[in-house]
Amino acid sequence: MTTTELRLGLLRALSDINGVPGNEDAVRDFVLRELHGLTDEVRVDALGNVIALKRGQDGAKKGERVMISAHMDEIGFLVRFVDDKGFLRVQALGGFDTRNLFARNVTVHTRTGTLPGVMHPGGKPVHIASPEERKKIPEVAEFVVDLGLDAEEVKGKVRIGDMVTLDQVARQVGKLTVGKAMDDRASVFVLLEVLRALRDTRPQHDVVAVFSVQEEVGLRGAITAAYGVEPTIGIGLDVTLAVDTPGVGPDQAVTRMGEGIGIKVFDSSMISTRWLVDQFVDLAEREEIRYQLEVLPLGGTDGGAIQRSRAGVPSLTLSLPTRYIHTVIEAVHEDDLRAGVELLLAYLR
Repeated sequence: MTTTELRLGLLRALSDINGVPGNEDAVRDFVLRELHGLTDEVRVDALGNVIALKRGQDGAKKGERVMISAHMDEIGFLVRFVDDKGFLRVQALGGFDTRNLFARNVTVHTRTGTLPGVMHPGGKPVHIASPEERKKIPEVAEFVVDLGLDAEEVKGKVRIGDMVTLDQVARQVGKLTVGKAMDDRASVFVLLEVLRALRDTRPQHDVVAVFSVQEEVGLRGAITAAYGVEPTIGIGLDVTLAVDTPGVGPDQAVTRMGEGIGIKVFDSSMISTRWLVDQFVDLAEREEIRYQLEVLPLGGTDGGAIQRSRAGVPSLTLSLPTRYIHTVIEAVHEDDLRAGVELLLAYLR
């Protein structure tokens, strides 16, 4: 088995781009640039999904289409209110553990440019808070964004619905690539690497690569994309929990870093098609590609949306083990990235 070279600088660049559900424009522009010359057709649909077709071999069965979907959006916020002092209140887009939101640098993206800000919950500082107040975990509604500007200036620049993103620059930490939005830019990266590897060859069947929008708020982009593509096989690409750090029992780990790509059996959006799971497991073992079987108690992926499209589509999801999901230090391991690329290539070839 050959060892796939990974362009981790590309992954870090993807992580640094800002794009919350409904405002994936910058990520989409990046993906479109990277797709140049890799596929036979590229289009953007009405919802904003990027849909790229790589035609299969001449002898491929007509009508066979494999749809592979990775989402471009990241969790973030929209401005929902500007108060009389110029502080912003936000609407969450995606699931947040508010324990990870204290004292964060943020950027507010307005019509005329970006504004730096800080996010912190309202209330007393620790010096004057009671013991009970110190223990309280605030709700998202209690967090405010401070732009350091007079109220009138804020109201003149910021409007309801402007995007707010958490600031973080991706970096390498040992064998881990760490940054914001690895959910799901790491899978966008995997899909781009697979298409790059197929540049001069033809897959077994037609492949439709979808870079979807609005996954974090209900798999919305994959729903419409799958309806239009009408695939015969569906493959979601996403991250999953690698809860292999201290303080968690081995039975709750879901997956472990560095032990291979996850082949999803179950999450709250889908039960993967069993014969397809078996096919991927057999292929991984034959090609000596490390894998893990994944059961995720809560959470969903584009694979679930594809599976329920039209009259139903045999589907599964390949999952990248990821530490610290839904924080700004989401971490993926280079060996798991490589295993994901190699397993997907083995299947498509």
